[in-house]
Amino acid sequence: MLFLQFFLLVIGFILLIKGADFFVDGASEIAKAFHIPSVVIGLTIVSMGTSLPELAVSVTSAVKGVEGIAIGNVVGSNIVNLMLVAGITCIIIPVGVEKTLISRDLPFSIIAALSVLLLSADMYFAGTQSNIITRADGIILLLFFSVYMYSVFRSALEKPEEVTDTDEIKPVWKSILFTVLGLAGIIAGGQFTINSAEYIARAFGMSDRLIGLTIIAFGTSLPELIISIVAACKGENDIAMGNVVGSNIFNILFILGFSTCIRPLQVEGATFIDIAVLLFCSLTVLALSKPKLKLGRICGVIMVLIYALYTTYIFIK
Repeated sequence: MLFLQFFLLVIGFILLIKGADFFVDGASEIAKAFHIPSVVIGLTIVSMGTSLPELAVSVTSAVKGVEGIAIGNVVGSNIVNLMLVAGITCIIIPVGVEKTLISRDLPFSIIAALSVLLLSADMYFAGTQSNIITRADGIILLLFFSVYMYSVFRSALEKPEEVTDTDEIKPVWKSILFTVLGLAGIIAGGQFTINSAEYIARAFGMSDRLIGLTIIAFGTSLPELIISIVAACKGENDIAMGNVVGSNIFNILFILGFSTCIRPLQVEGATFIDIAVLLFCSLTVLALSKPKLKLGRICGVIMVLIYALYTTYIFIK
């Protein structure tokens, strides 16, 4: 049985890699066809598509009342995205950060992390016996998400992407087909990977919180990792970084907001610390990002080292 799980793990990786290749090509062609800036595609279509595994895991966990995985998956995935996905991508190939990401999207991701931290601090602000993200809190997060999406689409309409005569644009139907097939491969590969990794982890007696923060968080972030690396190698830097930042905003504001609307989620003291770590990671990426300068290999190494220290901490705890 263990051999079968390792086999499915390999199949999952293959589907993720090929699916990401198709998805990036299709998404970039759609951007050209409709004169949409690549960064907007990265922040919307790509980030939402790659966040489908997180959505499925967190919503299912909320319905089943497995709060440790529901929250740990979102928080852990965001930390993986910021420190590991962006870090590994920068180590492989230095990545440029679009000005809008620095001035609008990264600060918004920091506000999102801070909002969850404040909304879950009931013991501190209200003097209650436990920290709970309520349905009302979930609605607030969804409203923040609506405001963010309005800002993104308004920006896209004000500054359409310029397409030169030398750009060869594929038929829209073919680009959409590539995107859908790529997304299907990513979702299927993510499920194979997550299920196999979770089976192996439970065999070693890991807790729900630890599984959510590590195995499932890494597994559901594999689409972001593969797509960001492929996009960066293809020169689509805006998709690479837009995917990471957009996925984080989508994970916190939409997925966590939607999950808590289904069932209020209790936040353990240790999870409260994890949210604080996420806020620190968001601030770190913003501090390392400079206009007109690329996030180089040194920045990537710093990010990966921070993630390694955090992972060591949670395993010791």
